[in-house]
Amino acid sequence: MQVILLEKVVNLGNLGEVVRVKDGYARNFLIPQRMARRATTTAIAEFEAKRADLEKAAAEKLAAAQAQGEKLNGMTVQISQKSGVDGRLFGSVTNFDIAEALTKQGFAVEKAQVRLPTGPLKIVGEHAVSVALHTDVVIDVTVAVIGEHA
Repeated sequence: MQVILLEKVVNLGNLGEVVRVKDGYARNFLIPQRMARRATTTAIAEFEAKRADLEKAAAEKLAAAQAQGEKLNGMTVQISQKSGVDGRLFGSVTNFDIAEALTKQGFAVEKAQVRLPTGPLKIVGEHAVSVALHTDVVIDVTVAVIGEHA
């Protein structure tokens, strides 16, 4: 299926590009998330009419993400979890826990934006974590996992 992208999509294309994707990807993800529309002649004509507004909105989203990224860059988040004597956690610290801790500190971050390169954190210590606020804005945050002895 051919779709016209209404915003930048990672590994797919930029705003306004007409790309071919699998039918299920378009129907189940891109179109419901309002990231794309079917590339019919009328949809392309409507897009060209609204192109300036969409580009302005995309630029505003990017500017907001960059401003939040500057505040968040290099920040350390402390999360306490129950742990054993050897420093291993009972359970793990997931992207949900990190997003919740950042939200408590005043940063609106969703769990899907937190990227854990090695999976959930299972040991006490400091870990580097990436937070993708926008497709072009990826910030590094340090997560300090503090163990509570049970």
